[in-house]
Amino acid sequence: MRRSASNNSRMKLSGGSGSSTTDLGLLLLRLFFGVNLFLQHGLAKATHFSQMSGHFPNPIHLGSRDSLIYALVSDAICSLLVVLGLGTRVAAFVVFINVSVVFYLVYHHPFLNGRGELLLLYIGGFLALVCTGGGRFSLDWKFWGRS
Repeated sequence: MRRSASNNSRMKLSGGSGSSTTDLGLLLLRLFFGVNLFLQHGLAKATHFSQMSGHFPNPIHLGSRDSLIYALVSDAICSLLVVLGLGTRVAAFVVFINVSVVFYLVYHHPFLNGRGELLLLYIGGFLALVCTGGGRFSLDWKFWGRS
């Protein structure tokens, strides 16, 4: 069954896939999650790397320094890439993996103890960006015409 042009127009107006409102929502998702992760976690890792490297959690047995390097890449570099919408899906996936490791292996399912809401929000937000990409208001779209 073929859709009429008016149904497609209504879909775009209602915020369906590919609409301006969807792209605005993706921009807001990128900005709120990316800036928050950078300011709350990435900046501290970047500015206090040497102080943190000796005692940073080592949940997957890479070593404290290497675990901190991965967390720094995730929380500082990838969060800014997500904000810019540059390599959004890959950057969001790196963050998703890092935050999931923190949730499951460092804090041992803190949501079950009445905590961990922020970690779950990060997991959900960045997983959504892995699935959707950055949208039309991203550098991915500007450079490659896709998100």
